[in-house]
Amino acid sequence: MRAARLIKMVLLLQSRPSMTAAELAAELEVSERTVTRDALALSEAGVPVYADRGRAGGYRLVGGYRTRLTGLARGEAEALFLSGLPGALRDMGLEDAASAARLKVSAALLPSVRDAPDSVAQRFLLDAPGWYQEPESPEMLPPIAEAVWDDRMVSARYRRADREVERELAPYGLVLKAGVWYLCARSGTAFRTYRVDRFSAVALSPEHFVRNEDFALPDFWAARAAEFARSILRAEIVVRLTEEGARRLPYVTDRAAAEEALAAGARDAEGRVTATLPVESEDIAFSQLLGLGAEAEVLTPESLRARFGEAARALGELYGREGSDDRP
Repeated sequence: MRAARLIKMVLLLQSRPSMTAAELAAELEVSERTVTRDALALSEAGVPVYADRGRAGGYRLVGGYRTRLTGLARGEAEALFLSGLPGALRDMGLEDAASAARLKVSAALLPSVRDAPDSVAQRFLLDAPGWYQEPESPEMLPPIAEAVWDDRMVSARYRRADREVERELAPYGLVLKAGVWYLCARSGTAFRTYRVDRFSAVALSPEHFVRNEDFALPDFWAARAAEFARSILRAEIVVRLTEEGARRLPYVTDRAAAEEALAAGARDAEGRVTATLPVESEDIAFSQLLGLGAEAEVLTPESLRARFGEAARALGELYGREGSDDRP
């Protein structure tokens, strides 16, 4: 543990002109007294750590000292490519590996460009989870991530809608979509997608699997995502939209389905479009189209049209009251 900390301290000093004891203590997550002892230990071991006294003082390396400990380990190199996803790294247990990789890269850079990582970090950030929800880290994510990195078979228990099943899986890749983790894995000869938060148990096997070289995670996920989006649109409604309603429709329902429906729709003399729109269900269509107000008129099915009529009457009664006693 201390050896790793000493190496990290050398890399930190190599990547910056100087650092105060407080800065080093914060980076190393130790006390300033421990930093002082570690600096003395490094000096005794032949590493030229020099302490500048005074208010503006700190620690620095003397004489252009360069460590040869900047070679990236495989895990560090892999984690480096995920550095723009701090939450994902933390969830998969790779935060320390990515930190070590970034330090080694910074230490290997020329002094004139050592501020590049910090400069980029202050300008670009990928925030994967959606709005209005707290992202959760699935309990089984770390062992699954380990199996994905090592190409290890896993024995898993997975919760389906009506029961729990056991599966032997070859985990090919992980996808973080709108704050939800998905595992793309081979079960038998077929590739399938699993929600990581539905795994109740995962055991890594000592057996390694051989990857199919034709498998491409981005292509597989894109195809499955499109397939899933189509599969849940099991019903159809006919809706008449104003120009404003047509403009807003792709933002309240499935974008691809809305755009296809609008392109195939018929436009009348008043500029309104009548389109047949695939939807998940009448309930979901009601909640989605309600936000369009009078910009959208449901023509069929009659049951959904009647539901909108009831909602319109209820709103009219609510906002048509005059002098309501409970109005603030």
